[in-house]
Amino acid sequence: MDFDLGSLKYLLPPCSRDDDTAFRRCLGQVPSSAWSGSGLRRYFDVLVSATVLTIFAIPMLLLACLVRLTSPGPALFRQQRVGRGGRLFQVIKFRSMAERKHAGSGLTTEADSRVTPVGAFLRRFKLDELPQFYNVLKGDMSLVGPRPKLPQFAGIPRMPYRPGITGLASIAFRSEDQILGSVPPEHVEVFYDQRIKPLKANIDVCYMCRATPGSDARVIAATALGCVAPGMVPHLLGYARPEPRFNDIPLLGEDEL
Repeated sequence: MDFDLGSLKYLLPPCSRDDDTAFRRCLGQVPSSAWSGSGLRRYFDVLVSATVLTIFAIPMLLLACLVRLTSPGPALFRQQRVGRGGRLFQVIKFRSMAERKHAGSGLTTEADSRVTPVGAFLRRFKLDELPQFYNVLKGDMSLVGPRPKLPQFAGIPRMPYRPGITGLASIAFRSEDQILGSVPPEHVEVFYDQRIKPLKANIDVCYMCRATPGSDARVIAATALGCVAPGMVPHLLGYARPEPRFNDIPLLGEDEL
């Protein structure tokens, strides 16, 4: 894959290893900061997730009823994802897609016909992710980290940290459905595997390598802000340049299809 990973460095907390070789080597080493796997971070995860589940208990019940009443199927969606150390666990979300006998691709594109009207609203404001605070409480996930992937899309080998409800790669690729929407449906999974997955893995690993309480707080705040005022996210994360134009990631050539 030929892409200037150096252009993404300003998304990350400061690092003394600024050469491109070290930047790329991180994916093979899978490093993490002292904060990433600390007991204090886990305590913070539990405290925040328990608080959110308590405060939003009634709103979540109402959302569950709304999902259940507006389309056939259960209110919650459960799916196996890859967790810390490659262990599989069941991620929980509010169902945002219509139930079908054949689930189709594990990737969602812009204007995906499987997404229900209520599901589109939930996805727009990330409300479908609220049940994942229970995954955090159980210890399957953290507040910040690489998003939990389906086994076929896992990009970080021997991942030593919990996947997160949000993460820096999730913010950088928050328009991923639009990018995938420009790819012919029969090539979406190949395009994701060869173009997007390596980039997201590098961003995630480099973030976790140097994560701090302050950087986690900025990512959480940026995720919330991105739902209502995306243009303010660059300033919150501490960079003023325009975001990388991920919609300009080169599509696969004919010899790669």
